[in-house]
Amino acid sequence: MSKSATIFTEALSCLEHKLDSRYPDWLNKLRHTAFSSVLDKGFPTYKDEDWRYTRVASILAIPFKPAQSGMDHLFSCDAIDKLAGRFGETRLVFVNGHFVSELSSQGPLKDGVRVESLGAVLSQGGPNLSHLFAGDAPLHEEESHVFTALNLALTEDGAFITIPPNTTVSDPISLVFLSDTGATPFVSNPRTIILAGANSRATVIEVYTGILDNLYFTNAVTDILLEDGAQVEHYKVQNEAHKSFHVALLNVRQGRGSKFSSHLTALGGAIGRHEMRVALTEEGAEATLNGLYLPESGQYLDNPILVEHRAPRCTSRQLYKGVIDGDGRGGFYGRIIVQQNAMKSDASQSNKNLLLSESAQVDTRPRLEILADDVKCVHGATVGQLDDEALFYLRSRGIPLENARGLLTYAFVSEMLNLIRVKPLQSYLTELVLSRFSRLV
Repeated sequence: MSKSATIFTEALSCLEHKLDSRYPDWLNKLRHTAFSSVLDKGFPTYKDEDWRYTRVASILAIPFKPAQSGMDHLFSCDAIDKLAGRFGETRLVFVNGHFVSELSSQGPLKDGVRVESLGAVLSQGGPNLSHLFAGDAPLHEEESHVFTALNLALTEDGAFITIPPNTTVSDPISLVFLSDTGATPFVSNPRTIILAGANSRATVIEVYTGILDNLYFTNAVTDILLEDGAQVEHYKVQNEAHKSFHVALLNVRQGRGSKFSSHLTALGGAIGRHEMRVALTEEGAEATLNGLYLPESGQYLDNPILVEHRAPRCTSRQLYKGVIDGDGRGGFYGRIIVQQNAMKSDASQSNKNLLLSESAQVDTRPRLEILADDVKCVHGATVGQLDDEALFYLRSRGIPLENARGLLTYAFVSEMLNLIRVKPLQSYLTELVLSRFSRLV
C-alpha cells in the first residue's frame, strides 16, 4: 500500500474500533471483514483496468476524518429547499452522513411503507440485512473494489426504504445528503437500502450537495432490490462542492418482469465516480439507465456501468451524454454481459459526448460480451464538437456566437432533461444545467 493510502486508512481506522456496541453481531462481523479487506487489498491504481482513468491519489493524499454530526443546527428546512430542491412531502435529510429528523418530513404513507434512518433500524436490532450487505460481493470478482468495502466497514447511517407488495407510492421519496465540514476534511459513508416488494411502485430521488469551497469525501452505496413485477424510478443528482470527492455505487437486483429506471445528473466534485451494477436475474426484467455528466475545468466525472443479463427475454437500455468544458474530463465505461442462458436478450448502449474546448477530454469504452445465441445487442459512442454549420446558421440570424453555442449545447442536453418524469425535479435540474452554461447564454 502506498504511503498516501496508508495515511488515509490510518486516519479512518479509529472509527472501526468503536462501532461494536451499537450494531448487531452479524453487521459487526461483516464490518471487520470488510475493513480487513481494505487493508489487505489496498486502493486501486492506474494498473487496475476499471480505474485506469479515475485516479484516486488525490483522495488518498488527504487524511480525512470520519464525518461528525452536530452541524445540522446551521440549516433550516427553507435552506435545504434552496440547496437541494423540494420534490415531494416525504424527505429524509442527512448532514455529514447523519440523519437529522428536524430537517426531515414524512408525508402520508400507506400501511407497511417504511422510510426511515438505516442507522436507527440497525441500532434498534432491526431485520437481519446481512444478505444485502454481503451483496457487496460483485457480479464478478474482478469488479470488486475497496471503496465499497470501506463503505460497509464505516457506514453509520443512511436511508432504509421498504415498499410492501402490491403497493404504489405515488409521491416521490427524497433523500438529501448535505455536507458541511467547515475547515476539517471529513469523509461520510452513507448507505441506502431500497426494498421493492412484488408488483410495487415507487420513485426515489437522491440529492448529494455540499457547501461551496468545503473539502470532503462522500463514499456512498445504494442497494435496490426489486421483486417480481416491481417498478422503481431512481433519480440521482450529484452537485457536490467543487473541491470535494464523490465515489458511489448503485447496486441493483431485479426479479421477474420488474422494471427499473435510473437517471443520473452529475455536475459537482473534483472527482465524481458514479458506478452502477445491474443484474437482470429473472425472465422479462427491464432496465433503463440514463445519465448526463457535465465536467468543467478541474473536474473528472466517470461512469462505469455493468449490466448483466442472467435470464431470458430481458431488456436493457443505456443512454449517457457528456458535455465537457475547459480542461475537464469525462468518462464512460459501459459493459453489458449476456450470459449463456439469456436467450432473446435485447440490449442497447449509447454514449454521446460534446467537447466545448480544445483541452476537454473524454474516455469512452462501450463494451458487449455476448455468450448466448438469438439476442439483439447494439452499442456505440460519439465524440464531437458543436456543428459549424449550425453555428453559422444561428449567427446569420443575428444571434451572437456565445449565445449560439449556448443554444446548441442546451439542445444537446435537453433530451436527457426531457426524460425526467418528476416535473419539479426537471425544473430544478434545468436551472442547474443552465447555470453551468451561463457564460454561453
